[in-house]
Amino acid sequence: MKQDSGFTLIELMITVAVVAILASVAYPSYTRYVVRSNRAAAISFVMNLASKQEQYNLDARRYTNLLSSLGAATIPTEVSNHYTVAVTADNTVAPPTYAITATPIGTQLTQDTQCGTLSINQIGVKSISGTGTVSTCW
Repeated sequence: MKQDSGFTLIELMITVAVVAILASVAYPSYTRYVVRSNRAAAISFVMNLASKQEQYNLDARRYTNLLSSLGAATIPTEVSNHYTVAVTADNTVAPPTYAITATPIGTQLTQDTQCGTLSINQIGVKSISGTGTVSTCW
């Protein structure tokens, strides 16, 4: 009696179906994780800038519009690949104000509709432009 070795077509198709089901569950979860990690990198950078903006204000008695004045001449690549960061200051009002904004670009823009643009101002008020809540995004 001869014994056949190998897989049947049915066994192979079942294996392919199981792998496809696992991939269809895992890929969306992975992309959500990537979006959250990109957002976390941007939040960390923005909070660091806010801290440096306050230090700058203590030294110069005003806020600055220049990232280079805050020691951030270049934005880290993990942030700049997914966000544009802008610092705006208004020293003509009393007390002076500033806002730091991280605007998503590319795939981060299309995939992070829940949070969108992240902003913080001189009194620490955080805001978003997306459909989610500030507490879940920040």
